[in-house]
Amino acid sequence: MVNFPKNRLLVEGYEDKRVIPELIEANGIIWEPEPGKYIVNIEPHDGIDNLLDRDVIFTELNDSNLAALGLIVDADEEPIARWKSIRNVCLPSIADLPKSLPEEGLIHPTTIGPKFGVWMMPDNQMRGMLETFLAYMVPDQEEPLWKYACETVTEAKNLGAPFKKLHQDKAGIYTWLAWQNPPGRQLHHAVKERILDPQHPKAKAFVSWFKGLYDL
Repeated sequence: MVNFPKNRLLVEGYEDKRVIPELIEANGIIWEPEPGKYIVNIEPHDGIDNLLDRDVIFTELNDSNLAALGLIVDADEEPIARWKSIRNVCLPSIADLPKSLPEEGLIHPTTIGPKFGVWMMPDNQMRGMLETFLAYMVPDQEEPLWKYACETVTEAKNLGAPFKKLHQDKAGIYTWLAWQNPPGRQLHHAVKERILDPQHPKAKAFVSWFKGLYDL
């Protein structure tokens, strides 16, 4: 029987929980080596405010049974401010966190318990979210259609479409997926079925961080 390490990943929502295992498996790592046994347990927190609760982070970081703890959050519109918020929440437990989030993602040893890591969607530097990251994985041959989908979303917004400006990247990826065969696949299915390219260099950068954090 495999001796599974106790690895945990905190994410904002269920889309992250569904997409990440498919992306990792598409890059050659078995997510469920034995029935009911996962290489990493993912816990969605229904939004950034719940994830970055000081008590939640303190409890997780002081769990001596964990081998590694990861956080995946959306940068949204202000990546520098988002990293500052993460750092401030974690500083009571990890006093030596860097002032800037590394471009390759954070992997940080701690003296109190688990190894600690952070990835800020899409790429630790730019504004955006999970859907921005997935847009990097649009295949090269689909670029003209992707560009047209983005233009269509912008035009729809100008015509009064009620989605928030913050969610323009969401609208773009779902519009593009609506034009695929079959139309309207969910994000995790799009990764699993290679409608999106899980071997894209941007995807591989994330996978490298993930593997490094969890010693895979």
